[in-house]
Amino acid sequence: MSTVQENLNYKQYVVDSNLRYFKPHATAVEATFAQEISASLGRSKKSISPKFFYDKRGSELFEKICLLPEYYPTRTEVSILERMRDDLPGYIGDDTRLVELGSGASVKTRLLLDVFSKVQDSTEYIPIDISEILAESSELLLRDYLTLSITGIIDSYEGGLEFLKQYDSRQNLIIFLGSSFGNFSPVYGHLFLQKMRSAMKPGDLFLIGLDLIKERDVLESAYDDSQGVTAQFNLNVLSRINAELGADFDLGNFEHHSAYDAANQRMEMHVRSLADQSVVIPKSGLRLELQKGEMIHTEYSHKYALPQIAGLLRDAGLEIVRTWTDEKELFSLTLARRPVRT
Repeated sequence: MSTVQENLNYKQYVVDSNLRYFKPHATAVEATFAQEISASLGRSKKSISPKFFYDKRGSELFEKICLLPEYYPTRTEVSILERMRDDLPGYIGDDTRLVELGSGASVKTRLLLDVFSKVQDSTEYIPIDISEILAESSELLLRDYLTLSITGIIDSYEGGLEFLKQYDSRQNLIIFLGSSFGNFSPVYGHLFLQKMRSAMKPGDLFLIGLDLIKERDVLESAYDDSQGVTAQFNLNVLSRINAELGADFDLGNFEHHSAYDAANQRMEMHVRSLADQSVVIPKSGLRLELQKGEMIHTEYSHKYALPQIAGLLRDAGLEIVRTWTDEKELFSLTLARRPVRT
């Protein structure tokens, strides 16, 4: 364990005997953020990675989005998870560990932990999340699950998977819920699934939630709600750059913009400049010159057909075990396995 920690430049924080978490040293996190912002905003087509949405306020705003009447993905996925509770014990062994990518406030996690607690006398849980909210949500989980132990990783998915790959030989069920995979480009999505497979041991399981193709008006309402919470969430990434990298974005000079691109099967989110303006980001060594109407891309959210999902997983060398959907086929959860055979 100490070797993994040292090799990946993590610092360990021990809260008590049932909770510890690892995170990269603060200087490394800041440098990575500054470098990525410099690269993505320095291009002619400016962008900010959606992984940077999730500072503490961003995570809180996203939890509010999940409760909005227009935002169907969360409540639909929860309904599927509730219906799966009788099926899942058949796939979980006495020693299976639960690993979650993008745990957030761990609301859906509880549905899985309820299943684990029926199968196991004690459960180990490894949440991986880029946000500091992981530590807070982990403490809340331990209040309700007395036989739970948690080892958190506050880092990117890629960093967390590399940590997991070197961690130990225990069998894992890795869950990636909320259709977060849809934020990836098709090319990177394929690479990510290959990284996922390489982090899995033969026999490990992977449960992925993905949003399905549906009517344009349903999608566009979900990404531009009537209460304006999604707009706050989108613009908060500029606040984060101000706070952490010393930038001088004036949020009053930007607006939220989203639309569905049917040809590419994806929702697209941007922040749009409302004026000709200059923005300085000192820690990224960057000065932006933005024209009125210019867009900064912040998120893709790809939607899928069920055969596409099966193809993605098989192309990455994973075996499909089972797929669950809701009655309207708005959303899907697919369980896959890394084959035991080589």
